Amino acid sequence: MIKVPDVYQIKVELKGISPSIWRRLLLPDDLFLHDLHKIIQTAMGWENMHLHEFVKNGRTFGPGDDENESSKNFIDYTSVRLKDILKSTGESFQYIYDFGDYWVHDIILEDILSPDNSGYYPVCIDGERNCPPEDCGGAPGYKELLKVINLPGHPDREALLDWLDADWEAEEFDIEYTNGLLLEDDFGCLPLID
Repeated sequence: MIKVPDVYQIKVELKGISPSIWRRLLLPDDLFLHDLHKIIQTAMGWENMHLHEFVKNGRTFGPGDDENESSKNFIDYTSVRLKDILKSTGESFQYIYDFGDYWVHDIILEDILSPDNSGYYPVCIDGERNCPPEDCGGAPGYKELLKVINLPGHPDREALLDWLDADWEAEEFDIEYTNGLLLEDDFGCLPLID
């Protein structure tokens, strides 16, 4: 008999930002980490423009290449499933995106559920706020960006508003749009831009 995968309820929270930016997702426990990367990119709103890795207990999981694979603590994430590194509620690990801006996300296993045959996975069930724009300088740069765009007389305000996507709003998170993207090929994740 084939076992149907359990469903993991995870919370992905961006560290170093207040108020918090986070997403709550339902995922099959047999999901490979390379697919989790794509789901996080889509759910958070990132554009897959930079390198990334997962980290747990001093081990790094990411895309295999000669440089990474020479490290004894590195594991190619195409063969690692979510259930291989999260086994019980409360466990966590980190997802790091963009080694320059260094966005660290905590991934916490909140619950292990039985699958709902009428549902689909992955699905985002909750979240707060838009993710920061790409290449804004990490948490310190993002805080400065918010400060400047909220000061109408600031000399850099117009240039920053021109640089931002016209539709970008810090407080908005569109869960329906996100779930529509998650149904697409590669979970709506854009191809890596080199």
